[in-house]
Amino acid sequence: MTKIVMSLLVLILSVWSGGAGAEDVLLGPSDVLKISVYDNPDLSLETRVSQTGTISFPLIGEVKVGGLATSAAEQKIAELLKSGGFVLKPQVNILVTVLQSQMVSLLGQVVKPGRYPIDGKHGLLDILALAGGIGPDGGDTVYLIRNRNGQSKKEVIDLIDMVRSGDMNRNLDLLTDDVVFVERAPKFYIYGEVQKPGSYRLERNMTVLQVLAVGGGLTARGTERGMRIKRRDADGKLTEIKTNKEDLVQVDDVIYVKESLF
Repeated sequence: MTKIVMSLLVLILSVWSGGAGAEDVLLGPSDVLKISVYDNPDLSLETRVSQTGTISFPLIGEVKVGGLATSAAEQKIAELLKSGGFVLKPQVNILVTVLQSQMVSLLGQVVKPGRYPIDGKHGLLDILALAGGIGPDGGDTVYLIRNRNGQSKKEVIDLIDMVRSGDMNRNLDLLTDDVVFVERAPKFYIYGEVQKPGSYRLERNMTVLQVLAVGGGLTARGTERGMRIKRRDADGKLTEIKTNKEDLVQVDDVIYVKESLF
């Protein structure tokens, strides 16, 4: 990934993260709620939603809030307080202090892998930003794995293509239990008569000449003549290929630079 494209991606991640507004949260099991009723401090409490989606509230008892948005749950509690004759004009406020019912998992090459809450509508870029963005070894490809109606489905998102084209339709909205996996960046290997032999990140459409430049160029004894690429074929068999400076390098290619005989 070039520095310019990487900077652009970081900018977009920041904008998406900063621009995500507070929206109604759908309540579910294990969420912790802080509930208050205006001018009625005795009715304030902090409670956890049960596995059946209920809470126990003073005066009105068990209330089903699972599957409701916070505003709908506020209205439901207010109506129960009013219809029971406990509060004339109740103003109920619910703050979700711990959101456990709606989580997505971020794995692979992100700065802070783990499980993250999706409180409201969040796209793929939002969640990547929450995880600190893509790590230094991260690639351009993200896999989104979803389980719907007992069936798993995998989406493959090319972040660079999305940024360069400006097509944010691939910035898919995430739902509970989605798994986001960031692939490790592809690499190539170079050894022999180069200044800096080793393994390096493989950029898109990278040529052998560019690979030589990344490896610091030839040593005083090196020659571009007779360079070889060791590459595995479709069956996994290692083959050796003659190459020239304009050939494209593939993932996991091993480039060998020979010593000049003269």
